[in-house]
Parts: sequence; structure tokens; C-alpha cells
Amino acid sequence: MRIAITEFISLDGVVQAPGGPQEDTDGGFAHGGWSHPYFDAEVLGGAFDAGMRKAEALLFGRRTWQTMAAAWPERAGDPFADRMNSIKKYVVSSTLTEADLTWHNTSLIPGADAVARVRELRAAEGGDLAMMGSPTLVRTLIQEGLVDELQLVVMPVLLGGGKSIFPADGGKRPLELVSTTSAKTGAQVCVYRPAGAEG
Repeated sequence: MRIAITEFISLDGVVQAPGGPQEDTDGGFAHGGWSHPYFDAEVLGGAFDAGMRKAEALLFGRRTWQTMAAAWPERAGDPFADRMNSIKKYVVSSTLTEADLTWHNTSLIPGADAVARVRELRAAEGGDLAMMGSPTLVRTLIQEGLVDELQLVVMPVLLGGGKSIFPADGGKRPLELVSTTSAKTGAQVCVYRPAGAEG
């Protein structure tokens, strides 16, 4: 399986709380919902839709999974929502238990086993293992060399600090720009793969 990540990201590399004010206020983050002015249903919605069509399963960190699990089940009847609700889901967490997995078709990956289990999933046959949000987990996977595609939805805004998906370990990781699409709002959908990777 290919690990394909999609992130809303500011020009200064922040991915924290793009969806709403209370999504993630860690560190006193005060700009929750910052992506809304730049959302373009045709270009950005189309990119997410295309990603979901290639996905065989979804992988989340705990906080992103809890946010999604609280939102998507009540949107049944919409084709995208129906796909989100029916697709296989994995959540990495050290605090959730099996009893917490109320969102249909979710399996728990204990936090201590995350890298080993993701390696196993990536080595298995299948379509994409898609990710969104989950900055701590994404940062770990980039550090471990386990990311096959990075789709960054770059928004024309500076947020002045917040969570990032990029490791700050001094490591150099060359990427190749595979495609870029511009939205009327000034957002850019940029797809990157590790340099030298096969398409």
C-alpha cells in the first residue's frame, strides 16, 4: 500500500486546526478554521475526492480521528460521507481503547506499535493508505521514510506558529513536484513524492 498524505498548510508550514476554532487549541493556537476563506470546492474538493477514490483505507492520529468520528457519521447520504463512513480506518493511539472505536470499521493501532504496524500495512498489497491531519503521526512517518506521496494544499496565509508535519531533525529529504493545481482562492494543490520514487 502507498501512504498518501493530504494536508491543508499555511505558507509558514502550519497545519494546526484548519477546520474550526475548537479543533486544536494546543499551545494557545488562536487561528482555528483558517483554511475556510481559501477553500475552493472544485479544485480542493476535487483533490480530496480523487484521493478518496484511490484510498483503500484511512490512517489517523487520535485527535484527528476523534474529530472525524464526531462529524462524519451524521452526514450519511452524501457519497463522500458514505465513503468516509464505510472505508477501513486505522487510528494510532496510546489512550483510546477498543470500546472507544464507535466509528464504523475502525481498528486501533497502539501508539507504541505505530511505526511497525504502518510498515506492515505499507508492505501489504492494496491501494492507498490515505492520511489527513494527524501532524504528530505524519511527522513520525516522514522521519521514518514511510511517506510515498505528500499532497500539500498550500493556503496564502501566514499563521505565525503552530503544529507542523515536518521533522526538525536536521535531515535532508529531497522531494519531486509531481503536479500543481491553482485554485481561484490563491490556494495551490502541490503533489510531491520522494525524489527518485516510482509513480
